[in-house]
Amino acid sequence: MCGIAGIFDSIAKRPIDRALLDTMNAAQFHRGPDEGGIHIEPGIGLAHRRLSIIDLSTGQQPLFNEDGSVAVVFNGEIYNYQALIPELTALGHTFRTRSDTEVIVHAWEAWGERCVERFRGMFAFALWDRRQETLFLARDRLGVKPLYYALLEDGRFVFGSELKSLMAHGGFRTTLDPQAIEDYFAFGYIPEPRTIYLGVAKLPAAHTLVVRRGKTLPAPTRYWDVHFGLDRRLSLEQACDELHERLRESVRLRMISEVPLGAFLSGGVDSSAVVATMAGLDDAPVRTCAPSLFADPGFDGRLCA
Repeated sequence: MCGIAGIFDSIAKRPIDRALLDTMNAAQFHRGPDEGGIHIEPGIGLAHRRLSIIDLSTGQQPLFNEDGSVAVVFNGEIYNYQALIPELTALGHTFRTRSDTEVIVHAWEAWGERCVERFRGMFAFALWDRRQETLFLARDRLGVKPLYYALLEDGRFVFGSELKSLMAHGGFRTTLDPQAIEDYFAFGYIPEPRTIYLGVAKLPAAHTLVVRRGKTLPAPTRYWDVHFGLDRRLSLEQACDELHERLRESVRLRMISEVPLGAFLSGGVDSSAVVATMAGLDDAPVRTCAPSLFADPGFDGRLCA
């Protein structure tokens, strides 16, 4: 888990208050206690809190392309980044790190807004392209990683991984949204894109948002959706084989890390299947943790066995 935040002047290139951006970033310190980074240039400020998982030594953010014209702050993981690096290298891009984050800036240069279609992972990121004076926000297909944003009355656009970051800015009115309150009592949560505050939105899953200086803020664009159909008819044996192979591939991709890995045992079939798959992919024992719900430790152990 990491945290991202930023301020973009959608009207002009007014100076960005560094102390204010620091405050927004500090509000989400708990999301990334390992490192913090800030980049400011006329009309744009990007901030990041890092929890180090991949490329511990050179994966600091904001991260830039070769000439510094494209910068990104990123929360999540791009699981297929190792497969994308040779493809992007063949297109002429130079990698200075071993981080999955750097794949994002070069993918933007190569494929523009459609770069998200090439990513397999969980992510929320904000990318700044100085030449195009464009801020590009994106969220993963299932909305694992959060991203909130608001266009303020003075034309400044603010975003962050949590509402806390936006509230730390102080530039928008914390007026409650009556519809959001009704939704909360009806569903037990507030469906995106609404938030508890009027004027503050949550970028929906599988959507991107392009913010350009001098242009009206557009609606988010969907880049993916689930497809349900009966166009594939499999036997039970074929379906089991495919499920096993997809689970194995998914777990293998998520085991790419430079820090120790573990798994949470919740007592269900899903977590047990994940741990069993992990054990089959690595000779080392799988580190697991489980909930402690009862006074008798032995019962907790049996629950998660």
